[in-house]
Amino acid sequence: MNAMLAMKQYQRVSVQSEVFEASPHRLIQMLMEGCLERIAQARGAIGRNLQAEKGELIGKAISIIGGLREPLDHQVGGELAQNLDSLYDYMINRLLEANRANDMALLDEVSGLLREVKSGWDGIAA
Repeated sequence: MNAMLAMKQYQRVSVQSEVFEASPHRLIQMLMEGCLERIAQARGAIGRNLQAEKGELIGKAISIIGGLREPLDHQVGGELAQNLDSLYDYMINRLLEANRANDMALLDEVSGLLREVKSGWDGIAA
C-alpha cells in the first residue's frame, strides 16, 4: 500500500470516528469547517486552471451549505432561521457564479460570510 493511500484511509477513519462521537453542535462546526476547506481548495484549483476539480469542489461546498440550510426550523427559529436561510441561499448563488466566472473574489466573499457565521456558532456553548 502506498503511503498516500494509507494516509487518506487514516484521515477517512479519523473523520468517521469524530462524526460518530460528535454532538449536534460539533457536527455543524465540522460542516462549516469542511465547506471552508472545499472553498479554499476550489480557489487553488482555479489558480492551477483545474476546471473539473474546481467545479467538483464548489459543488461539494454548495452541498454542505445545503446541509446547513436543510435543518433550519423556521417555526422555532423565527427571524433568525429565516435570515440564515436567506444568507445560505445567497452563498449558494455566489458560489454558482464563482464557478461560472472562475472568480476567486466571490469565493473569498462566501468564505468571509461563512467564517462570520461560524465564529458566532463557535461562541455558543456546546
